Amino acid sequence: MTEDLDHIVLGGGCFWCLEAVYKRIEGVVTTRPGYAGGYLENPDYKTVCAGDTGHAEVVEIGFRPSMLSLNAVLDIFWMAHDPTTPDRQGNDVGPQYRSIILYANQTQKTIAEASMAALERSNTYSVPPVTQIVPLETFWPAEAYHKDYFEGNRTQGYCRLVIAPKLRKLNLMKD
Repeated sequence: MTEDLDHIVLGGGCFWCLEAVYKRIEGVVTTRPGYAGGYLENPDYKTVCAGDTGHAEVVEIGFRPSMLSLNAVLDIFWMAHDPTTPDRQGNDVGPQYRSIILYANQTQKTIAEASMAALERSNTYSVPPVTQIVPLETFWPAEAYHKDYFEGNRTQGYCRLVIAPKLRKLNLMKD
């Protein structure tokens, strides 16, 4: 018997970073980079990177609720990126890199709102989060070469200079 998975779609900068983080979390079964939150049908990397499709780079995360709660998934999300910078994560600038939670149902919305409120109360950041919490309308899978990008491109500059340090900071990668 296979346990059902729950899914949530999150955007916190480049989807290569977020996918690399969640692939290392026990209880996460699937990750899928893609695009969501915009108006263009069938977006691709080039058009989304131009910054005028309304889409964010996102990752659909499939997780086992018996091993990892949605609250725990969101706790990781808050640590894996800076939710206080509008349309930016480090040197990645544009609306496609915004902080966004795309919920599938009212329960996810309620949990996401409560999680963000708890983050604000924690004073983890000196300014409040700007993360959007919006309903998921359509998830568009990214091109195949984005899947497991970090795993296949560890020596590439972005992976060495951005993703690997993030994984080390979160204690998800040993040197």
